[in-house]
Order: sequence, then C-alpha cells, then structure tokens
Amino acid sequence: MNFLDLAQRRYATKKYDLTKKITPEQIEELKNIIRLSPSSINSQPWKFTFVTNEKIKTQLAAHSYTNENSINAVGLVVVFSVMEDIDHFEQRNISILPEGWVKGFYEPLVRSRGDQATKSWMENQVYLSLGYFLSACMSLGLDATPMEGINRQGYHDILQQEGYAPLFAVTVGYADQTDPMHPRVLPKSRFEREEIIVSI
Repeated sequence: MNFLDLAQRRYATKKYDLTKKITPEQIEELKNIIRLSPSSINSQPWKFTFVTNEKIKTQLAAHSYTNENSINAVGLVVVFSVMEDIDHFEQRNISILPEGWVKGFYEPLVRSRGDQATKSWMENQVYLSLGYFLSACMSLGLDATPMEGINRQGYHDILQQEGYAPLFAVTVGYADQTDPMHPRVLPKSRFEREEIIVSI
C-alpha cells in the first residue's frame, strides 16, 4: 500500500477493537522511529513516554476529558512532552550543536525573541514529531488518535518527569470497524486541492 492510500485510510479513531492488541514488537519499532523525528537544527527538546501500564493508563484517562474511553480501550498511550527549562535545554541540547547553527540561527532568530517565543519554538518541535509518529503508525497498520484534550497538569503530576511538561497524547491500537468516525462510515472531508495548494 502506498502512502496516499495510507493517508486516505487514516483518521482520528474514536472506537478501538478490544480484541486486537498492539504487540511488543510494534511498540519497539515505534520507539525506534520516533527517536528519529525531525526538529529544527536537531534541537530535540522532547520526551516521549510510552504507557502500557494499565494502572497509569487509567489515571491518565481520568485526566483526558472526552478521550477517557479511548485511552482505556487501547494498549498504548504515548505522551509527548517538551523540556521546561530553557537554560537546561541550552546546556544539554543546544551546546552540542555546530556553532554555525547556534550563532547563525538559534541565538539571532529564536533566543533573541525572549523566553515565551523560545518556549513556543520548542513546543513546535514536539508537534513536528506528531506528524512523523502518526505516519509511522499508519505504516505499521495501526490506528491512532492525537489528543490535545488532556489536563496537562494532571498528566504532569501522574508521570512525575522533572523538567518536562506534557503537551498532548496519542492513543495507538486497531480501529473498531463500527466506529461512527471510521472513513467507511463517515467519509473523509477535506478542502479541494485548488483551495489550499498553490503552484508557482
């Protein structure tokens, strides 16, 4: 199956098949793939937490608003977090980069804009990894749902990962074919190419 076919099949799964479980081998492959995610100047200001522990999943589900049932129905939840402390980020991640990347891009175009802009830029790098991860799931025949609808502080308290702030989570599993959001039931809706793509 080519990538276009996969893209046409992918959707934000709301109902998972409880009889089909993601395998440890698939989880390991996803870990290996997500590690290779792209980021601006290879800054990598992230942490990816793979949660399969049922107790922890249930706790996270309780802080996931309308996504609670989805989390309880899958074997894997991945939490995407960003580094919180800019100084630590610069000492750990930026200091090992080529000087030209730091002096020519990071310092004049990112850091010079202040703390808030720098943190926003760091968060953007984590979001870049999301698209990469969803594509990886598709390539393995898995269904996934990105969820910004989480209580970030609640996730932070449960995971207790000092120095990292959760941004969003992704459930991963196999879609139930009776899911009312499944493309077979509710066809994908996108703007026409001519409305959103410009060729110059």
